[in-house]
Amino acid sequence: MRTVRDRLRHVISFEIIGLALSTPLAAWVFGVAPLTMGALTVACSLIAISWNYVYNLGFDLAMMRVRGSTRKTLPIRFLHTGLFQAVLVVILVLFIAWFLGMSLWNAVVMQAGFLIFYGVYAFVFNLGYDWLFPIEDERTAGSR
Repeated sequence: MRTVRDRLRHVISFEIIGLALSTPLAAWVFGVAPLTMGALTVACSLIAISWNYVYNLGFDLAMMRVRGSTRKTLPIRFLHTGLFQAVLVVILVLFIAWFLGMSLWNAVVMQAGFLIFYGVYAFVFNLGYDWLFPIEDERTAGSR
């Protein structure tokens, strides 16, 4: 299992890099003022940070119970990312519609863009993070 400190490093680095990449891109694609998009993406980030911590802790606990390890195979990585995004999408569509005063449909379209971006980004980021910061028991298991 990852430590609280490691989980915090994961969440903070994920969000900072994600904001730096997504905010200017989204402002340009959706024609929203950069400052407004910045406020929206920061607020969405805070929502995502909270969900990220709870979700990853729960997912790891479930993996320990079911598999006895937190080591993720490729199919488990797809499941992990998909479940996380599904719940987050519902929450964020409602928030985006309210924040920007737009229809639910327009918020769904905007969120679809974020979903595509963050789906790919989360997969690549988590793969890289696990490579850079392996869990100690996985490090020793890989050398056997």
